[in-house]
Amino acid sequence: MNTKILLPIMVSLFIAGSIQASATDGDPKVKTAYAVDTKTSTIIWTGKKVTGEHTGKINLTSGQIERDGKKITGGSFAIDMTSITCTDLTDNEYNQKLVGHLKSDDFFGTVAHPTSQFVITSIQPTGKDAYQVKGNLTIKSITQEISFPATIIEKGNDLLVKAKIIVDRSKYDIRYGSGTFFDNLGDKAIYNDFELNLNLLAKK
Repeated sequence: MNTKILLPIMVSLFIAGSIQASATDGDPKVKTAYAVDTKTSTIIWTGKKVTGEHTGKINLTSGQIERDGKKITGGSFAIDMTSITCTDLTDNEYNQKLVGHLKSDDFFGTVAHPTSQFVITSIQPTGKDAYQVKGNLTIKSITQEISFPATIIEKGNDLLVKAKIIVDRSKYDIRYGSGTFFDNLGDKAIYNDFELNLNLLAKK
């Protein structure tokens, strides 16, 4: 083929391919799902009382983050309530006693409610890699709306998510040791708010 004819064709194909690739990269209609790596992701819980605090871990059973073009639009996460552990008590008997109490109906009732769930309803950017997340958290079959700041960093094909969530347990009918419902608890009172510190890895 004549090079005078071939050269314009090659240039046209290159430009068309570049335009198509750019349109795909920024196209808000291109949807992507990132699956949470449940083996490397961690949730650290902290519960506080008048005389101190306890902390431990809890596992995710599944999770995903949804993306539309370059915008993160949603996601959902399932939490295995039966996996709850305590990491600050070295006495095994006392440790197991506390974990057993947390799994009982006084707290999370894991026999009847083995799974908790969080579903994102909106996520708004507030700065570089910073977002305000709003969604529905279900514990013990009770659903309440919560909101919290989160950091979401894109690293290659992965998303790294960090967040500190404050949960008011009294809104989920977890009343044991709560000064909101019981009087004269003294130093046995347990605060309603507990913390969930998330460090999640999600893969495309």
